[in-house]
Amino acid sequence: MTATPAEPAAYPIPRPESGDDPRFSLGLAMDVAAVLARHGYPPVTASSDLLRLQQTLFTLIYQPKETQWPSSTPPCTTACAR
Repeated sequence: MTATPAEPAAYPIPRPESGDDPRFSLGLAMDVAAVLARHGYPPVTASSDLLRLQQTLFTLIYQPKETQWPSSTPPCTTACAR
């Protein structure tokens, strides 16, 4: 049996040069919160939870400002740093 090559990771993506991405909105965070609740997780009701959710989504979606990886080079994981 031959192994199929892994598809390249889609995330994180480069940050918009303008610094603004209209897709990243409060509505996105609220939609993700609703999906979590539908899957049986506690509802996001505290503003601090919503803020953490937004921060986590931002970290997942966008590359760090100081590091813009080429699309063919994935970021190093903690295993690389050992």
